[in-house]
Amino acid sequence: QVQLVESGGGLVQPGGSLRLSCAASRNIATIYIMGWYRQAPGKERELVATLTSGAYANYADSTKGRFTISRDNAKNTVYLQMNSLKPEDTAVYYCNANIRTDWSTTRDYWGQGTQVIVSS
Repeated sequence: QVQLVESGGGLVQPGGSLRLSCAASRNIATIYIMGWYRQAPGKERELVATLTSGAYANYADSTKGRFTISRDNAKNTVYLQMNSLKPEDTAVYYCNANIRTDWSTTRDYWGQGTQVIVSS
């Protein structure tokens, strides 16, 4: 069980940068996978980036080279640094925790989301 709260969204011009934060209610060092997802108006939620407890990062093709996911275990916080933002990055961004509940199953937990708008 974990509660997640996102922050850091806002309005930014194309080519600009934002850093999103996800504050967790518990220690995140042993959580199987932390991640960021996004959902644009009228579209399905999609993966942005994930980070395992072993520090292996995975990115969607559309964000590779521009976005960086990281964690600070001492602060129970996961970050998403977004550079070279494009209008198509506009979406609500959600923090995700994938927690292993037993030897064979996991469960997903979600934050409330933070809005990112990329526009001139």
